[in-house]
Amino acid sequence: MARRKFSAIGSTADIAFLLLCYFLMTTTMGEQSGLQRRLPPIPDKEQQAENQKVNRRNIIIVRINSADKLFAGSEAMDISILKDKIKEFLSNPKNDPTLPEKEDKEIEGKIYAVSKGVISLQNDRGTSYQAYIAVQNELVKAVNELRDEFSYQHFGKRFSRLSEEEQDIVKKAVPQNISEAEPKDTGKK
Repeated sequence: MARRKFSAIGSTADIAFLLLCYFLMTTTMGEQSGLQRRLPPIPDKEQQAENQKVNRRNIIIVRINSADKLFAGSEAMDISILKDKIKEFLSNPKNDPTLPEKEDKEIEGKIYAVSKGVISLQNDRGTSYQAYIAVQNELVKAVNELRDEFSYQHFGKRFSRLSEEEQDIVKKAVPQNISEAEPKDTGKK
């Protein structure tokens, strides 16, 4: 009786192929996430003319150069104080004439003082991705903290615990106006 020799190479390749197929069919890839920004609707001609007349005091320019040095307004600063600077700029608690104007708006039957402040984010083509994301995080964190403060003041709870209708009111009263300019070659300053 002759013994058959089984090819170990052939069966190993079959097993590897089956394992590969199994993992390809059962594995799910994580969703890619990015910065959540909702683009505003395209303005009509009247709104375009009005938007071009933005008062200089209502804009703060946040700039990151190719050396990842951060500037807010005209001053260089560390990223650790950017959030507080932006919160002060947007809220203008002392009605400083050099900070953004506030406009009384009716939102769901109540009048709220809404800041006209706009954050203009500019970066250099040589800016590192880490610095760009860190600045983005601080800007969004400032707006989120202002929304939480507004939520506590008017609804007695955090923004994330509000109903959808209440969150819409807060979003209208504390808008996230972040404008991003096309990257430039600003050089190291």
